[in-house]
Amino acid sequence: MDHSRLSMPLGEAIFTQRAIRRFKPDPIPVADLQLLVEAAVRAPNGGNRQPGRFLVVNDPEVIRQFGAVYRDAWWAKRRDEGFHNRDDLPAAFGPAAGLADAMVEVPCVVFALARPGGTADSVIPAVQNLLLAARALAIGSVPTTLHASDMPRFRALFGIPDDVQFHFCVPLGYPVGHFGPNVRKPTSETTYLNHWGAEVPWA
Repeated sequence: MDHSRLSMPLGEAIFTQRAIRRFKPDPIPVADLQLLVEAAVRAPNGGNRQPGRFLVVNDPEVIRQFGAVYRDAWWAKRRDEGFHNRDDLPAAFGPAAGLADAMVEVPCVVFALARPGGTADSVIPAVQNLLLAARALAIGSVPTTLHASDMPRFRALFGIPDDVQFHFCVPLGYPVGHFGPNVRKPTSETTYLNHWGAEVPWA
């Protein structure tokens, strides 16, 4: 496995990574998909038990079927929040609503799962590795989830046993638009030193 293709400086990958929700239809080469998963499994995990499992989906017909599930799941979450149609949504929800509609056409989706007992703390680092590796290959990505009400349909579609835990859905594709820079609050507003609420030296 030629991991030298992930030679983008770490700082560049971190500071230019952003949530990509609009994708070109171009397929992702299988060799690149393998490299992304190889990067993911190198992440730390509790006791090196390696509970994480990855389901990579690039069959357009299967993705179309999943896209319908995802859209229903996305709107189920919005209804829980009191939103019932596009007119109800705050502007900040626009890109995510667009992805809910467009999931049927994304080139690839990776599901981050875990064997029974595989908790999120052993899967989240792997997903972040996958996102950073995707950035290094100029592949866009965004981590997202599903709603509990649609999990039976999701499991039935992919034959996933009930005791396998779902953690993340990560659509992948070459971006429409550009990577970073992203907009974040100053760390002086989100970070404390030695005690909750205590100012950091760079404030």
